[in-house]
Amino acid sequence: MSLFSGFFRSSNSSTDSLQARDYLDKERQHLADALKWTALIMNDDVDGARQGLERGDSSFHSLGAAMTSFMRSILGFDKDMMAETVAKLADCETRAWNDCKRARKCSSRHDAVGGTSSSMYAPGTEYELVRAETQLMGAVVGVLNESVVGAMKSLYKLRKASVVLDGIMAAEARAMEAQAQAQAQAQAQAQAQAQAQEKEKEKTLNHGDADMLREPGLRVTDPVDVFIHSGANLCFGLLLVLLSLVPPAFSRILSAVGFHGGGGGTGNRARGVRMLWRSAAHDNVNGALAGMMLLGYYNGLLGAVDILPSPRDYDYDDADDCDDCDDCDDCDDCDDADDAKAEAEAVGPPREKCRLLLQRLRARHPDSRIWRVEESRLHANAGDLPRAIELLSTGKQSAMRQVTALNDFELGINALALQNWHLMRDTFLACLETSDWGPGVYHYMAGCASLELYRDAYHGAHHHHGSEQDGAAQQQQQQEAEAEAELRRLKKRAEELLRKVPLVSGRQRLMARQLPLETFAQRKLRKWEEAAETLGIDLADAIGPSPALEMSYMWAGQKRMGSKELESAMGHLGWARCTAGADAVRKLTTEKDNLAVWAIGVSSVLRGMGKMDEAIRVLDENVFSHDESVFKGGHRDDYVLPVANYELAVIAWARCCSPPGGSPDEVAEYRRARTDECEEYLEKVKAWEPFVLDARVGMRVQSGLETLKWFRKRMGWA
Repeated sequence: MSLFSGFFRSSNSSTDSLQARDYLDKERQHLADALKWTALIMNDDVDGARQGLERGDSSFHSLGAAMTSFMRSILGFDKDMMAETVAKLADCETRAWNDCKRARKCSSRHDAVGGTSSSMYAPGTEYELVRAETQLMGAVVGVLNESVVGAMKSLYKLRKASVVLDGIMAAEARAMEAQAQAQAQAQAQAQAQAQAQEKEKEKTLNHGDADMLREPGLRVTDPVDVFIHSGANLCFGLLLVLLSLVPPAFSRILSAVGFHGGGGGTGNRARGVRMLWRSAAHDNVNGALAGMMLLGYYNGLLGAVDILPSPRDYDYDDADDCDDCDDCDDCDDCDDADDAKAEAEAVGPPREKCRLLLQRLRARHPDSRIWRVEESRLHANAGDLPRAIELLSTGKQSAMRQVTALNDFELGINALALQNWHLMRDTFLACLETSDWGPGVYHYMAGCASLELYRDAYHGAHHHHGSEQDGAAQQQQQQEAEAEAELRRLKKRAEELLRKVPLVSGRQRLMARQLPLETFAQRKLRKWEEAAETLGIDLADAIGPSPALEMSYMWAGQKRMGSKELESAMGHLGWARCTAGADAVRKLTTEKDNLAVWAIGVSSVLRGMGKMDEAIRVLDENVFSHDESVFKGGHRDDYVLPVANYELAVIAWARCCSPPGGSPDEVAEYRRARTDECEEYLEKVKAWEPFVLDARVGMRVQSGLETLKWFRKRMGWA
């Protein structure tokens, strides 16, 4: 501070200018150094990043250290790491605010460098961006880790960050307009020269007009500008996408802190996605994070969505994508695509573009396992589960425990969809060692897999005993004894894992509430314990329809299944899989709640097989034929009715995407009717009263509605 207090008191303008130049040059060096070390995070070198950042002394180094801590805490849901992250974010925000004021004072006294450390943004904008990033990260940690009051305070931070980011984007818009005007003038001059030299006057004019109608791109070359541009597009783009996805109940909370209307909508989501693509074009940590967010959005979130654009309707042409535009914000095929293309990319994955992005990120950060996880998701979403599992089961292990946890969880979900029960059980037990996110969920998933192993052994032993031929009596008795011992062991293990669910649940909170999936698992366990007591049988034998495949539905596992897996799933959903006696199984099947759960699983598999009429019939006979009251109260599954309506919406959309033959008018009429039907069911689910998994289902509903809005506009029905 002595340097600054001295020169701020000085009246020598030339001295002021030199000192300001030195300060701004030093800050540029700090920025470059911090970005160099922070980039190591994206290559799994967390220790190297931390050590390098600790040697620095600037807001940018402080941001890098906070970002390192943030990623580790969020990927692993580590409470201790979250507390450390909060402290680092607070320190970084304070430091950035002080540096922002210093930069503004330097700029006001220093006209020799243009009055700013940036060539395009207002003085101190780079520090405003740092503050906005800390506020965004702090809001995420606060919502995940604090009470309702604490979460509300975090959301106010989110609102403050959005205001700052909006101001930065407004400055960009002005710069883009200025560049467009300059480009137009240059084009006009070039055209005038061409007109004087060539006789094909009209042709040249038309070509120039077409160029002028294109959306202008923003050329960014100054290092500080690149940092601001890529960071602001990353943060504001991500914010817009997230706000467009929140379920209705959370939208009301956001409105209370200033996000009127929740900030959602197809337009905002399209704008957010475009911003993320712009940021991803840059070869820095902001670009890598933007790429990671895009792949997570397309492969993860939209990978779980059923109502997506049909390839026949998708506006985006993968063949037109630019293969080699690492840093071209004005590329017509990538960052500055037209509105229709951007809106299409907001509701459906541009698969080839995602593949090229992943290829580019892996080339930039070859040692990061996060890209291997994303590649596995691409294969899983394409129905190639064996290849996805191979990618997750091989290769160099990540140096980040949190990335290992993400890898393991994804492997467990794929093992579930493949119905490889040994791999599923072992993988979710491994998650207990690598992640603190949801021990109750991990125990439940491992318990469900163990139950399927018990059922496999039970029916295998029963079939084996029934088909025994003549043989040594002693050998047969020994085999039977070993089989019975194995059955007892498998049953005991399944029951141990399931009974541990309530003992380990509740450690993680979301806005002071228990994780919905843990609440769901505990409710299921109480239901089965009650049935076991009523029927006088063991817990493992009192369980009805496959709880593993019920969880597969919650994670959109049926979307990842090929024909072989779908056939296998149908067998695993059969009532014959139960291990109770005939009378007990008969009583289980008379429970309307059990029947409805079974019907949801079966109908989704039938839908995956393309058997739409059968899927609807199963729902009609086992869900919609009963009064709503039978699915409410006690330990009943309150999700079955809204999810059954959601299934009807998905079926209507599937039919819309595969219309029967006829004249163009007839096909259009049919598709519009199916679109209306789909929307009617989705709106019904959207307005449903709260149920245990409403946020998970609500995300799919919200994305489905966005797809329908896009499709209506695409067809000219809007």
